[in-house]
Amino acid sequence: MNQDRKDKDKEKELSLEEAFEQVEGTIALLEEEDITLEESFKAYQAGMKLLQYCNDKIDKVEKQVLKINEDGGLDEF
Repeated sequence: MNQDRKDKDKEKELSLEEAFEQVEGTIALLEEEDITLEESFKAYQAGMKLLQYCNDKIDKVEKQVLKINEDGGLDEF
């Protein structure tokens, strides 16, 4: 199994809250003064993947949100 597939499988296991916590951890890592260029680049890439995961998850939830129709019923939009 390639690395991208492993990363996606790992991301699917995360809740949105857990993903945001990891993003915060990545930001803290990038703010450290003694981080190397290579480490910062890897952290940046991982952070961007997490943000994309969060965005995808939010989009999916938004599509499932229900709205009340004129008859008082619920419709997906």
